[in-house]
Amino acid sequence: MFKDEGISGAKVDEEALEVDRLGFQEMLEYLSHHEVDYVVTLNTSRLWRSDIVKVLVHRELKRYGVDIRSIEQPQYSIYKKDPSDFLINGLMELLDQYQRLEISLKLGRGRNKKAQQGGYAGGNVALGYKVEKGKKSLVIDDRQEKTVKRVFDLKEQYPSWSLTQHAEQLNEEGHRTKHGKLFTKVQVKRILDRKAFYSGL
Repeated sequence: MFKDEGISGAKVDEEALEVDRLGFQEMLEYLSHHEVDYVVTLNTSRLWRSDIVKVLVHRELKRYGVDIRSIEQPQYSIYKKDPSDFLINGLMELLDQYQRLEISLKLGRGRNKKAQQGGYAGGNVALGYKVEKGKKSLVIDDRQEKTVKRVFDLKEQYPSWSLTQHAEQLNEEGHRTKHGKLFTKVQVKRILDRKAFYSGL
């Protein structure tokens, strides 16, 4: 039995196969030295949760001539081309993705609401806040607060600027992300999209 202990589906998607999926790498190593007909899994979402990772998993298994046997999707095969099976398995994968997104959205709303009330519901702490030591509550981080406010100030002053231009300006002024790295357009957009969350700063 091979397991990827403690790895969330989201992280697996972002890091693909090589970085954190030690169990998957051990399985591939085993397949390279043994004749195996198929890999057994509860459902395909245990192996991938994005189309990109799905393609990579299929590629690696086909390299060793191995198929997948899913307990919850008994008709699944990476080799079969039956249109009905393709439709059913595709719908099941879409349903799984929908359920994960719904759960993530609910958790995010709960954490945002609790943060605005000064509480902390776990997870990553947003830029502008920090966890008060020994307590389950968020407090404003004075240094990061200035960075967050500067993001919104720049947006108001230069509404026609691209997200990349905003990031470059922040970096030039010496502002950094939560982890002390340079800003990119992704971080800038993440802050701007959470305007309601930051209304308490």
